Amino acid sequence: MEGLEGAVSQRAHCRSCGSSDLATVLDFGPTPLADRLVPSDALDVPDPVWPLTLVFCRACALVQVTFDVPGEAYGDDYPYYTSTNPGLVEHFAEGAREIDQRRALSDGALVVEIASNDGVQLAPLRELGARVLGVDPASGPAGEANRKGLTTRCEFFTAESAARIAEEMGQAEVLVGNNALNLLPDLEDFRVAVRALLAPGGMLVLEVPSLLETLEQGAFDNVFHQNATYWSLLAMRAMLAPLGLEVFDLQRIPTFGGSLRLFCGAGRPVTSAVHEQAAAEERAGLGDEQAYSAFGARAREVRDRLRQQLLELRAAGRRCVAYGAAGGMATTLLSFLDLPPGTLEYAVDLNPHKHGSWTPGHRLLIRPVETLLEDRPDVALLLAWNFADAILEAQGQWRAAGGRFLIPIPEPRLV
Repeated sequence: MEGLEGAVSQRAHCRSCGSSDLATVLDFGPTPLADRLVPSDALDVPDPVWPLTLVFCRACALVQVTFDVPGEAYGDDYPYYTSTNPGLVEHFAEGAREIDQRRALSDGALVVEIASNDGVQLAPLRELGARVLGVDPASGPAGEANRKGLTTRCEFFTAESAARIAEEMGQAEVLVGNNALNLLPDLEDFRVAVRALLAPGGMLVLEVPSLLETLEQGAFDNVFHQNATYWSLLAMRAMLAPLGLEVFDLQRIPTFGGSLRLFCGAGRPVTSAVHEQAAAEERAGLGDEQAYSAFGARAREVRDRLRQQLLELRAAGRRCVAYGAAGGMATTLLSFLDLPPGTLEYAVDLNPHKHGSWTPGHRLLIRPVETLLEDRPDVALLLAWNFADAILEAQGQWRAAGGRFLIPIPEPRLV
């Protein structure tokens, strides 16, 4: 792969606390950007690639990537629409009910969602009685939300945009970020934004991939350029402290291979779930560098085993494809594997917005999932392994006809 690294900037200090005491966890090498699919008429244009290095802050325990890719590198053609995933639609409906239990929405409370995509979380919040506003920089999903009547501003969530919202609409009783905080490169700017937009006594609700589960599963494919930070409760507490907020309740949820839904506020009693999570992280050594060294070694071992298995399947005449051209996970795993061309023939994905485009880096044509039954490949590398149960059930007919999934994480296995 070829790339353009001139505009990239490397951080020498922690995004949260500013410390320069950073330890390298895993270096993925030059990696394409996730969610930057390649149209058929641009196949002769080299993919931009940037360094991807994961580090651990010894001062505040925040795990993060060190390189910032300029926003313009991503372009405006963001292909991910949350509404195409039925599991996530129900997940965010349940999330709205959980928010309502902790802060009643029936009185028209203003709820602002960061990175609201096509409004899948906004819709059930509005149904419960909230005034809702979404903020998302991708014109496609933001436009779709607006077409549904879910008011969404097409812009990045920053201290500046938060101040404008507060001035025009008043402060928010609830500020929601689902898989959003980890995408924000500047945590101090985020803190300034929260100070401006969150009303006194308001509630900040964050869903973030759980670093504890990432390490337990060895889910190294959760690392990609957009995902600037990787959260433990330990690091979250340190990040929130300057705001006078604390995590008063949490839920462990299954999204993205295991995530945390964190309810943050001031002056609220802390639940047993928070204490239990803190104890689990302490047992796992999430404040110690050794846990991250072990994670890096495990990632390299799984990569080598998975690569060898795919090469052996191909050498034995098995036709192999990929299932799930889903953003960061697919891009990182395929890049890290560095397979010879032709090892995987193409990719399939549920999202019709991706069909006909090509994955970055290894340039796999993305086709509908129905292609599995029509074309009958032998093996599908399950890049969306975090939805394995649902996908295995949905593709029962292809499996009954002899198709097998190769699940890469936590350990490579054929099913």
